[in-house]
Amino acid sequence: MRLEGRQGKANPQPKGRQVEPAALGEVIALLGDRPRRRDLLIEHLHLIQDHFGSLKPAHLAALAEVMRLAMAEVYEVATFYAHFDVLEDGDAPPPPITVRVCDSIACALEGAEALRDGLAGDLGPGVRVISAPCMGRCDRAPVAVVGHHHLECATGSSVGAAVAEGRVEPVLPSRTIGLGEYAEAGGYRVLRECREGSRPVEGVIGAVEASGLRGLGGAGFRSGQKWRLVRQSPGPRLMAINADEGEPGTFKDRHYLEADPHRFLEGMLIAAWVVEADEVYIYLRDEYPEVREVLLREIGRLGAAGIADPPKIHLRRGAGAYICGEETAMLESLEGKRGYPRQKPPYPTQVGLFGLPTLIHNVETVYWVRDILERGPGWLSSEGRNGRQGLRSFSVSGRVKSPGLKLAPAGITARELIDEYCGGMREGHTFKGYLPGGASGGILPASLADIPLDFGTLEAHGCFIGSAAVVILSDRDDIRAVALNLMRFFADESCGQCTPCRCGTDKAVRLMERPEWDAPLLTELGAVMRDASICGLGQAAPNPLLCALRYFPEEFDEGPGRLSGRVGER
Repeated sequence: MRLEGRQGKANPQPKGRQVEPAALGEVIALLGDRPRRRDLLIEHLHLIQDHFGSLKPAHLAALAEVMRLAMAEVYEVATFYAHFDVLEDGDAPPPPITVRVCDSIACALEGAEALRDGLAGDLGPGVRVISAPCMGRCDRAPVAVVGHHHLECATGSSVGAAVAEGRVEPVLPSRTIGLGEYAEAGGYRVLRECREGSRPVEGVIGAVEASGLRGLGGAGFRSGQKWRLVRQSPGPRLMAINADEGEPGTFKDRHYLEADPHRFLEGMLIAAWVVEADEVYIYLRDEYPEVREVLLREIGRLGAAGIADPPKIHLRRGAGAYICGEETAMLESLEGKRGYPRQKPPYPTQVGLFGLPTLIHNVETVYWVRDILERGPGWLSSEGRNGRQGLRSFSVSGRVKSPGLKLAPAGITARELIDEYCGGMREGHTFKGYLPGGASGGILPASLADIPLDFGTLEAHGCFIGSAAVVILSDRDDIRAVALNLMRFFADESCGQCTPCRCGTDKAVRLMERPEWDAPLLTELGAVMRDASICGLGQAAPNPLLCALRYFPEEFDEGPGRLSGRVGER
């Protein structure tokens, strides 16, 4: 039996986009002998875009053909991530050079909007200027990137010079401790002792538990307990490192990876040894091309020295999606899919990457493992202030004299952090408020700057420490504009999977753009987002807005303002 068309004739052409032989040949040549597995889809999309400058429909269809995927599967992934330029039929390719100007809170305070607007008219038709979310260099704001070349404390002249000179490639850090130097200073001795049996697994887990080490990506789950949970699940097991620190205001992981990558790698390999993980996947945000080059080089040296493989280490490149900082969204991305958070339970310790039990840690958590085992758990547990325990890496930006990464006792207050570690407030600025945990951690006034900064100390005030990204605000800053900037970030970064977050963040932005805020309506909207969103993005997005209403009522006696600051002001 033959199915007939509406005119009584069989359709001579198959439906859907057909694969163009020329594009198919280009994709096959570009992939070479690389595996065609589904989990490598995002890597292959990067490869095509890096080579051709964009993702054309013909190349997407060809990639779907060689990977034996539906065109819809390839298209939905390519269009989900912000760093992929997906063209439609007839679209002109993007200009040869793209300049991205960070518009997240720390850069906005330093005049990023004016910088972007000025560049848009100055760089000529062969350059595209667009806004972009946090680039992890908040202490050197404003930040712009020309191609993959980052410019800190950017000005119109510095960006123009980089464009004119064609500086589009990443510049490696000036000082990185390589494998040789690290090993000479005793590096990998602890890992060797673990593998040789002089440090039994139970002793290693016990030391980590006694130290009080917690997940330092934001959740604060106790690390030793997580190791036990993964070990209880039947093998094979995997490990995944979340190096996608996209929280505005956060840059600690980038600092540690650039300065001392092997301390991170050794801690990672020790954790993998404890849970008997056969493979380790490092998910690195695409905004860190310099770190990627460092890790590719040093992981290669580990393999050549016989220190790694096993376990096999995979370095995977993100593609511009804040949501992939959520652990299950990261797993989906590692599997070559859109970064949609999963419903829990089951938890990744039981059903994680590729359906296997998976140990997930962020960079800083495993960075301290070697020190804990080498110096003893008391080294970490003895630190702390105000009844808290441990050390915290605070990413401090905003209106202080000396912003940057500050390793300080857990429980230190914002006021102490400013005075003791940051040289005080910048000249001409009076301390007004602060973000204790990046964009999602809420906003507190200076009158509440004596609260210990740690897990569990801020929740009663509608805030949390998260990744310990502290942004200091002054009397020159409009809290309404700050809260609006943060809500726009969440609206742009919502993955769209659940209605409360997808529609709630967008509705909140539109309400907050009005001259007068409807406080009851915004409060009700925030409650719905907190209660009904699938993951932490939608649940935390209302925090800055609700804090602004709660702690800064005086801001609503005046009309809407703008974020203050001039380009290059420090």
